[in-house]
Amino acid sequence: MIALILAGGLGKRLRPYTDKIPKPMINVGGKPILEWQVEWLKKYDFRDFIFLIGHLGEEIERYFGNGSKWGVHILYSKEEEPLGTAGAVKKAEELISEEEFLLINGDIITNLNPLILSKKLTQGIEGVLALVPLKSPYGIVDLSEDGFILKFREKPLINDYWINAGVLLFKTDVLKYFPTRGNYETDVLPILAEERKLKGYGYTGVYWKSIDSHKDLEEANEALKSGELAFR
Repeated sequence: MIALILAGGLGKRLRPYTDKIPKPMINVGGKPILEWQVEWLKKYDFRDFIFLIGHLGEEIERYFGNGSKWGVHILYSKEEEPLGTAGAVKKAEELISEEEFLLINGDIITNLNPLILSKKLTQGIEGVLALVPLKSPYGIVDLSEDGFILKFREKPLINDYWINAGVLLFKTDVLKYFPTRGNYETDVLPILAEERKLKGYGYTGVYWKSIDSHKDLEEANEALKSGELAFR
């Protein structure tokens, strides 16, 4: 199976880092986010990659080359102007030769098993979306019925709510739904959901972090130091 990684974002909230390097090349625990992703997917026997690059994409090409250093094969699809996440995928359509492909947001670090999604990609289903529990951005206070504070929970997982983990498995014919400009989150997934062609799979007990801010970067580095991020 082939993996497409969206690596063309501007990463404005991570400036000044992203003034000189693209967001997926930000260093976490001694290596770029993209390198973590390649190593993670390689553990699940992914060997073919397409990096969808844009802003400062030459830095990614310079670092990874054809992927031989990591024992993988990497192709590149470059946006000359921003096309959105769906447009970036559509532009790479001619490079996708397999019946299924994995689509990854280039700013996440996780240890979830993506192969589980393949079991859910049944007849009549075009895609399966990996989901993780919503983590509260704030500490939670548990209160008794008579007003006594029972305990404090620091940024707990809210297990009744799921969020898009930025890991999606698609059948290749789904590309007919992808516009040449636009975002898959708003222009593709809602249509697939309405047509009942999209499933979701909720992961629990896995590590997942989207690197969107300086605080996210600090927390990811701490997770690496503590061993919370362990590849299985």
